[in-house]
Amino acid sequence: MKQLFPSTALALFIGIGLLPMSSNSFAANSWDNLQPDRDEVIASLNVVELLKRHHYSKPPLDDARSVIIYDSYLKLLDPSRSYFMASDIAEFDKWKTQFDDFLKSGDLNAGFTIYKRYLDRVKARLDFALAELNKGVDKIDFTTKETLLIDRKDAPWLKSTAELDDLWRKRVKDEVLRMKIAGKDSKQIQETLTKRYKNQLSRLDQTRPEDIFQAYINTFAMSYDPHTNYLSPDNAENFDINMSLSLEGIGAVLQSDNDQVKVVRLVPAGPADKTKMVAPADKIIGVAQANKEMVDVVGWRLDEVVKLIRGPKGTVVRLEVIPASNAPNDQTSKIVPITREAVKLEDQAVKKSVLNLKQDGKDYKLGVIEIPAFYLDFKAFRAGDPDYKSTTRDVKKLLTELQKDKVDGVVIDLRNNGGGSLQEATELTSLFIDKGPTVLVRNADGRVDVLEDENPGAFYKGPMALLVNRLSASASEIFAGAMQDYHRALIIGGQTFGKGTVQTIQPLNHGELKLTLAKFYRVSGQSTQHQGVLPDVDFPSIIDTKEIGESALPEAMPWDTIKASIKPATDPFKPYIAELKSEHDVRSAKDAEFVFIRDKLALAQKLMEEKTVSLNEADRRKQHADIEAKQLVMENIRRKAKGEEPLKELKKEDEDAIAAEPDKIKPEDDAYLSETGRVLLDYLKLSNQVAKH
Repeated sequence: MKQLFPSTALALFIGIGLLPMSSNSFAANSWDNLQPDRDEVIASLNVVELLKRHHYSKPPLDDARSVIIYDSYLKLLDPSRSYFMASDIAEFDKWKTQFDDFLKSGDLNAGFTIYKRYLDRVKARLDFALAELNKGVDKIDFTTKETLLIDRKDAPWLKSTAELDDLWRKRVKDEVLRMKIAGKDSKQIQETLTKRYKNQLSRLDQTRPEDIFQAYINTFAMSYDPHTNYLSPDNAENFDINMSLSLEGIGAVLQSDNDQVKVVRLVPAGPADKTKMVAPADKIIGVAQANKEMVDVVGWRLDEVVKLIRGPKGTVVRLEVIPASNAPNDQTSKIVPITREAVKLEDQAVKKSVLNLKQDGKDYKLGVIEIPAFYLDFKAFRAGDPDYKSTTRDVKKLLTELQKDKVDGVVIDLRNNGGGSLQEATELTSLFIDKGPTVLVRNADGRVDVLEDENPGAFYKGPMALLVNRLSASASEIFAGAMQDYHRALIIGGQTFGKGTVQTIQPLNHGELKLTLAKFYRVSGQSTQHQGVLPDVDFPSIIDTKEIGESALPEAMPWDTIKASIKPATDPFKPYIAELKSEHDVRSAKDAEFVFIRDKLALAQKLMEEKTVSLNEADRRKQHADIEAKQLVMENIRRKAKGEEPLKELKKEDEDAIAAEPDKIKPEDDAYLSETGRVLLDYLKLSNQVAKH
């Protein structure tokens, strides 16, 4: 959820001339014509002043911050330490504690110099890679026993061109081998990689001063927290388009991940989500318009990839995707066709179902309410339309229907709910509590605003559980936190995302600054930031929390607490939590779906710990075969438990493979939903609260 505070008079007007650049100089190179202009210098000074005055944390811009900026800039440009040499770093190190001084004086020279050196090094590496390819892909010897270090984030900077050449020879060999094992022939591999490297070279030549300024100042802004960003004029326009939804896309949040673009989350009921073929942490390596040729986008900037993906409503974009579920070295991809469209309010509307469970020899009915997003039809609301749509109104209606069905309790499903309207999170909370505070918002000056439910009486007082996961974020966390703090519902599932900050957009003379100016707190005084909401009963997370979530982002603001706004009440769940967990553990140890998920996570974790990869084809194919054999065994154990025929080999998804529509899946077949219902029933049994009808 992006909560935008009303714009105040924060924009600064600094009337200065172009400041003199640092006297630091380097030998002439092909990028010497790229220099900051007057507008960029003024914008950088505006950013410095805005962050100093209005950022939530107000950390000092000093030598310590300079080191963070420097390290982050090197990590942005060369995360795998494959371009810069040790001599470059030794040269740059003299500025390590000076970026604070440079920024305060409007001197952008160091940022530009480092970036231009990076362009030189990238060009040299791409030229080398092309020369290696020109020797012929079919000439590469895959019988030698050598390995490539793939996790290079902590590797030493290489000292010579010869060392870099050896690394890049192995990198080219690895790329060729990955594609070979994925089923591509030598001609396809030669053409794809040659085209990829040549495209990257041509994009280097298109680098503008604006690109360097954006990278450098955004690195500075993000040293405060990951949601504080500088937006260049082009990116500011893209952000405005995203906020107004005036241009259609695929409904996915994307971010750069080294040379590839990674899916962070899907907009519920959005075009990508509807395909059921794209998932968080998937990598996008190609984009094609309708039936046109697939464009390889490895090495492209995020904004360039976004421009390719976005397009008019009703048109088709095809994505070439490497699933996150693949083994780390498995480059097998699939093609996903997506019809672009705006996300419709009715597609995100809450849905109900009834979960029928037999437990301890008795039959139970639990109502399930799935909330994909916290929505509010602002236009109809402001126009005074009595039938305006909102999450709270729709949930209230469905609760009424479920109570007429005499359900024994309610499960609210918040999985993958990325947030939405803060007002709706507060309104929804009011359905389940008597009255009182719902969320606290603390600003940079320490003032705490309390949002309250002022309507006495709860609409629904029956037993309730909330099912959450890593992609339950922002408004979902506010609602789940309130339900936990008021002891109104059992929270079940996985640790939530942890986005507990508020941003505003401030226009600059050149571009815009998105900065964090407030923080959300639960009524217990706990922040939702970084830690998110911790469930009472844990389920294994399908999503890697090291890859996705606030805590996975660099410089994420910490979890903390402020004074609670409600007095601690007796927790009715606490005496039973240990037994609820124990009962769950016994059941899930026998449940085929839970066993499959745990085994799959254990295998993925083991594979992720591998830092090197073999460049011997026979060894690599054996490793792939071993992994597939283990995956096949796990899949067949699951299928056998469900009474299904075992597979002879794992099936790969393709363009025609569409997963079962979620609307057609019975609630009882959703392992996490069923187990959430059983945990709630365990509690009702233990506390003797089963409703008497």
